[in-house]
Amino acid sequence: MTNNEYLLHYVWKYRLFDRADLQTMDGQKVDIIDPGTHNTDAGADFFNAKIKIGDKMWAGDVEIHPSSGDWTKHGHHTDESYNSVILHVAERVKGVVRNQKGVQVPQMQLIVPEDVRKNAAYLLNSKSSIPCKNHLPLVERGVICAWMVEMGLQRLERKINDIFTHMARFNNSWDHSFYVLLVRNFGFGLNSDGFERLALSLPLNCIQRHSDSLFQIEALLYGQAGLLYDDIVSDDYYLQLRKEYGFLKHKYQLKPIDGFLFKKLRVRPRAFPQVRIAQLATLLKQSDRLFSSILEREDYRQLWSYFQVDTSDYWHTHYSFGKESERSRKYLGESSFHVILINTVVPMLFAYGRKTGQEKFCDRALQILETVEPERNAIVAEFAVSGISPVSAFDSQALIQLKKEYCDKRKCLYCKIGNQILAR
Repeated sequence: MTNNEYLLHYVWKYRLFDRADLQTMDGQKVDIIDPGTHNTDAGADFFNAKIKIGDKMWAGDVEIHPSSGDWTKHGHHTDESYNSVILHVAERVKGVVRNQKGVQVPQMQLIVPEDVRKNAAYLLNSKSSIPCKNHLPLVERGVICAWMVEMGLQRLERKINDIFTHMARFNNSWDHSFYVLLVRNFGFGLNSDGFERLALSLPLNCIQRHSDSLFQIEALLYGQAGLLYDDIVSDDYYLQLRKEYGFLKHKYQLKPIDGFLFKKLRVRPRAFPQVRIAQLATLLKQSDRLFSSILEREDYRQLWSYFQVDTSDYWHTHYSFGKESERSRKYLGESSFHVILINTVVPMLFAYGRKTGQEKFCDRALQILETVEPERNAIVAEFAVSGISPVSAFDSQALIQLKKEYCDKRKCLYCKIGNQILAR
């Protein structure tokens, strides 16, 4: 759909045109009682409109195009689903249009007010990554707050849809779905795809069968990650891991992924993939039923305690295999813990509450988001410069949703902030 067509939809939806003396192209008076419900899927553009044409009241659908010729160009004249269209609206009208039954469809010209067109052109063609950046300080705070709530919930909805996809893949297992999501997010962005591939290559039940041995869980994870194939490393721990993995690989008929998928460039040593896997191994060992353990912890403090796991002793003096370093414990830091909460625990709790009809888990998920401090990233920083500073992780998640789904896609006409700027 072109920007011009988006604009026509916007003008129609909010009735930003001159409503005096509206008439069809054959001269019948038009009175728009209800413009209808905007449809963003297949079918007519607006459903269930109520329009008086001449002396007769009509209820049905409305289709909108830049040109009346688009009706035939898009094949609506042969599509019976458009037989319910009671009015065809176009910016340029020339000739008649007929539906699949051969019945002529009334047409009306829609003229976009010049000030609306100019404001829309400014937003849609802005060079800024946040199109309305210079106008944000003028937007009512109530509008921004209400839209932020909607954005935060939209982002949660997107995440739980991904979880339900995992659920279908793993025979509705909450533990296995949680496991894949948890391992993915231990990649912390840069290595997320590699960590997810690791989880998908190593079934959770393989790990659960060795829940009494941290060493065997480490062997499974490092081996499946393709990180035990360096012949230069020769310390005892590494060689023992490789030997143990060789046995387990054969036992479970495992196929490792490629170690080059894990990146260390521009990564702090404490966030090296080897360290993250060590932390993950300890976490997986401490609980046989992963997701059940999360459900049992009712607040931030209990969750923090659960995720404060220590690594095996080898990693107290290493950041990678074969290179000894100063002794230090490799606990999960607070900012890393927040990433896991925001991207794993919260969406899983929300999805579980939604699926089982237990609102308390949805409420708990939202409470956690509102408790955790906002994320620090380029998107949040850019909005802060423009006058929108988040106070919680829920707010920062809302800003990420706004930026990725509206600003980046230039869907300003569907954004309530953009709507107010246009309305001014």
